[in-house]
Amino acid sequence: MPEQPDGRIVVGVDGSPLSRAAVRWAARLAALTGGPLEAVSVWEFPALFDPTGLVPPPLDGFAAERRAAAILDETLAAVLSPATAVRRRLPAGRPGPALVAAAAGARALVIGSRGRSAPPGAPLGTVALHCVDHAPCTVLLVRE
Repeated sequence: MPEQPDGRIVVGVDGSPLSRAAVRWAARLAALTGGPLEAVSVWEFPALFDPTGLVPPPLDGFAAERRAAAILDETLAAVLSPATAVRRRLPAGRPGPALVAAAAGARALVIGSRGRSAPPGAPLGTVALHCVDHAPCTVLLVRE
């Protein structure tokens, strides 16, 4: 039996202009539905080229996680009123699969149609395509 939505509105945040627009849309949707707002910024362990596979990645302070947290905080501060209740999440992993996992049980996942790494003029980025194909809930794509 499919899982019933818990009412959460999940929004993906990467610091791009479309991500900021997605946060605005998600906040409005959460206010309209009465569901909680959850902002998710995904980070990945730094890649380390080691053909032998014997050298572990550096774990000196998790700079990637700190950068994702800063992007999330900066975006939410720039877009939302300080009174807006929002849960912050910082999962590690590849962005598409991590956002799909974060959206499990949610009412909707709101994301920008392209993120920071999409080529200019591309109608959809790879993360947006992954989410549309795999998310377990409604996906709202925010375009320019």
